[in-house]
Amino acid sequence: MTDPTSTTTCAITGRSVFINDCLRSGELRPSLLHFIQKRHPGLKPEDWISRAALPDLKAAYVEEALSEEIGELGELERNVIESLKAHEIISANPEEADDLDHRTIGERVADQIARFGGSWHFILSFGAFLLLWLLANTLLWTLHPPDPYPFILLNLILSCIAALQAPVIMMSQNRQEARDRKRAEQDYQINLKAELEIRHLHEKVDHLLHDQSQRLLEIQQIQTELLRQLVDKPTT
Repeated sequence: MTDPTSTTTCAITGRSVFINDCLRSGELRPSLLHFIQKRHPGLKPEDWISRAALPDLKAAYVEEALSEEIGELGELERNVIESLKAHEIISANPEEADDLDHRTIGERVADQIARFGGSWHFILSFGAFLLLWLLANTLLWTLHPPDPYPFILLNLILSCIAALQAPVIMMSQNRQEARDRKRAEQDYQINLKAELEIRHLHEKVDHLLHDQSQRLLEIQQIQTELLRQLVDKPTT
């Protein structure tokens, strides 16, 4: 049994580390080991590698694999690589990501107008206003109505409301598109990181199953040899 207080030399950094803080290079996944051996040709399966050096090696391995698959890496892919390296979580609360509490007064007003302008309250209230305006200028003020038929003043008011409401709603929609774009980028990063993690897990499970099958085969061979010795042993 290896003494946990004993030290060894990391084959990557060349520094002295405790046995518990490192592992054999042969215990790594074959694909990762092959990548490390390309960068360090003298690495052998029995050499020790510090656990502190593995995150940088894994990040470089993932970066090379992504570069081969999708070509040039963008900012989103590099953020995923950094999160894998630092073991960070990419997902965030959508409300915090939208940063709703730090909106300017103009942004708040635009959101409120867009929310009210796209509701039944606006339709019913505006319809009631038009009905009252028409009744007032046709039935109540029959002698000198402020806006007689064909209601030119009303048309002017409606044109002004439409001219002002449209850009305000567009400002709110632009902010919504920016929030949707951030969420889409976050979803892409989460999916990419999950795909990489699942791929690594598959490789690790395959490596463990291969090692286990090799050990079982060795045990069977030993048992077969013992049985042959028992059979060939002369009886007294």
